[in-house]
This record gives sequence, structure tokens and C-alpha cells, in this order.
Amino acid sequence: MKLLKAKSIVTSATPALSNTLALRTDADSVATLTLDNPASRNALSMAMIECLGREIGAAGADPAIRAIVVAANGPAFSAGHDLKEIQAHRGDSDQGRAYFETLMSACSALMQDIANLPKPVIAAVEGVATAAGCQLVAACDLAVAGENARFATPGVNIGLFCSTPLVAIGRAIAPKHAMEMALTGTLYGARDADRFGLVNRVVPAGAAYDEAMKLARAIAARSAATIAIGKKAFHAQRDLDLAGAYEVASKAMVQNLLHEDSEEGIGAFLERREPRWRSP
Repeated sequence: MKLLKAKSIVTSATPALSNTLALRTDADSVATLTLDNPASRNALSMAMIECLGREIGAAGADPAIRAIVVAANGPAFSAGHDLKEIQAHRGDSDQGRAYFETLMSACSALMQDIANLPKPVIAAVEGVATAAGCQLVAACDLAVAGENARFATPGVNIGLFCSTPLVAIGRAIAPKHAMEMALTGTLYGARDADRFGLVNRVVPAGAAYDEAMKLARAIAARSAATIAIGKKAFHAQRDLDLAGAYEVASKAMVQNLLHEDSEEGIGAFLERREPRWRSP
């Protein structure tokens, strides 16, 4: 896989951040966060989780940003947790318990932050996305995979069931597909991931980022307030019973209808003109 250089994705005057495990570039109201530790296959070490969490939070709070793309440099999107880092802590006085609890808590918080972010997050996947790396793909709102992308939750192969990855994956795809992935540890191709519903579309190898940016730009042209209301409601109603889901969704619709962007958008549609969104 050809290494994705930060300069190849910068189309504005905003420079990539230096000395970081997740490079940020901004263009067309879209922030690209590129995992940049190919030597470790972009493992979700504690440092990577903290860095990615900071950058996602900063992009989410930036009023100039309307969508976020998560990409990666190197032959892997992300190989999951750093197993060398994990093994090193088995020599701690508590056999690593405190570190393991902190790591799982931090990773779980990152995945929840992506879901709770008012802006859509799109994964652009080339190469392998395994274990927590596959979890990251599932946690994103949308995902585009290059034809060479591969996905797995292979923890069972090394005596570690992928329980936390299965939270996001089990909400993104059918339960039987999720359990098959976790029980077998099989490496699945991009077409299988598309069939499972783990990714939205498959494109030629090397084209995932460009396709993700097309999606991000299209989303960025919509009302930011409308998307924020809708994303929050979608996640809030998913695991409720039918009546509860409709109650949450109905309240969100009322909130949306009362927002000035709804008034503008409906007015623009009726007047056959382009809307002028008022939300930042």
C-alpha cells in the first residue's frame, strides 16, 4: 500500500500538526485526522488513543469544521491495541490490572466520544483494521474501504475475546455476523465488510480517502445544526423499545423544526432556491 503523505491531503492553507501520532489537515470545512505510526501498524496504544481523542475533540469543537475523516498512513489502518505495550505491563505489581483498566476505559471513552460528537466522522480504510482498529471503523458514522482493506476481530486466536470491539461492531452489523467475526477471528475482505454493513462502500485500492472526502464535503454543505440534532437522536433511540424510540425521535423532530435552519431550508425548497444556513 502506498504511504499516504500529509501533504497529499492538504488542500487549504492549514498545515498538518507536527510531533503527533494523529496528523490533522483541514480543507473545505472537513478535518482529516491521519493515524501516523506505521511502524506499529497504527496500534491504538495509550498514547495514540489520547492523541486521537484530543484531535477529535478539537475538531468537534472547531466551528469551521463540519465533518471529520479518519485515515491512516502505512500498510494498516489500525492493528488494534499495542500488544507489546500490554505485555510489558504484566510485570507490574498488580500484573497489569490498573493499566488494563485504564486502557479499556480510555478506548471506550474514545469510541463514545465519536458517537456523541455533533459532527459526522467517516473512516477511510486501506489495509487491515483489526480488533480495536476494526472497532474504530465501526464506531465512525460512515466508512469507506479500499478494495485491499481487511477486517477482523482476531483476539480469540490469541486467547483474548474482542469484547469491547464487539460493542461498536455489534451495533453496526447484524449480531450473527458480529459473533462470527469474534468467534472465528477470520480476516474478512472489503466486500464481506460491505455485505455485513461494516462499511458503506468499497472503492478501488488507494481511493478510500478521496471517496470519504466526497461524502464529507456533501455532508459539510448541509446544516450543521440539523446534523447534530439528528445524529444525537439516532444514537439515543437505537436501543429503546418502539414507543421510546418514537418519543425520542419525535422530540428531536420538534427541536429541529423550531431551529432557524429548518425554517430557512423549508423556505428555500418552497421558493426553489439554495438554502443559506444560519448555524455555524
